[in-house]
Amino acid sequence: MSSIPVAVVGASGRMGVTVCKAVMAAPDLELVARLDVDDEITPESLNGARVAIEFTVPSATDTNVHSLIDAGVDVVVGTTGWTPERLAAVQEHAQRVGVRVLIAPNFSISAVLLMQFAEKAASYFESVEVIELHHPDKVDAPSGTATSTAARIAAARSAAGMPASPDATHADPLGARGAVVDDVHVHAVRLRGLNAHEEVLLGNPGEQLTIRQDSFDRASFMPGVLLAVRKLAAAERPVGLTHGLDALL
Repeated sequence: MSSIPVAVVGASGRMGVTVCKAVMAAPDLELVARLDVDDEITPESLNGARVAIEFTVPSATDTNVHSLIDAGVDVVVGTTGWTPERLAAVQEHAQRVGVRVLIAPNFSISAVLLMQFAEKAASYFESVEVIELHHPDKVDAPSGTATSTAARIAAARSAAGMPASPDATHADPLGARGAVVDDVHVHAVRLRGLNAHEEVLLGNPGEQLTIRQDSFDRASFMPGVLLAVRKLAAAERPVGLTHGLDALL
């Protein structure tokens, strides 16, 4: 069986370097192009890739992804910070061109499971908050994973007819209560020594449930990234946008 030709966009970045190593180590994949910030995305620069993996920064990812769609390749996107409006634009563009795009807030299997467990538990607890902890070089806050987790928790609570978590705070001039995503508070920690971590705290009178996920190394994301490449190359997803790694599991 021939190898799947793969291009990596953001190849010299922290995640991009790890992705390149993972692709080169996979017996069924072939790294045919490495693109970075000054490289134009064209069919020629992609060098015959069937799937492109995009790990860059939120300010660049829209342009990159739409350029990759125009180039006619399937795309696996790990850059976070996507909004519903921007996702809708990708969906329309990918369907029109006839390619597959997967955008995931997190490629760690444990992170995907955390989101599912938190979603399942959300309707059983009066209070819930999310804490995400990352290294200080991360450029966006809150993380895409935490935002997605909070949105899924909020949807589950809404479907169960639950109100927002109780909170008597009336004065918070310094923003100590954190961001609010669909009525769920999200707190971001940036600390040297951390990599990527998330906690969901759920509380009832007299009890608390903590669900925590830790990615100690970027290698933890590679099985999910490679799974996405293989699924898209095998046309196991419909043309258009797939959002979230859990759709592949």
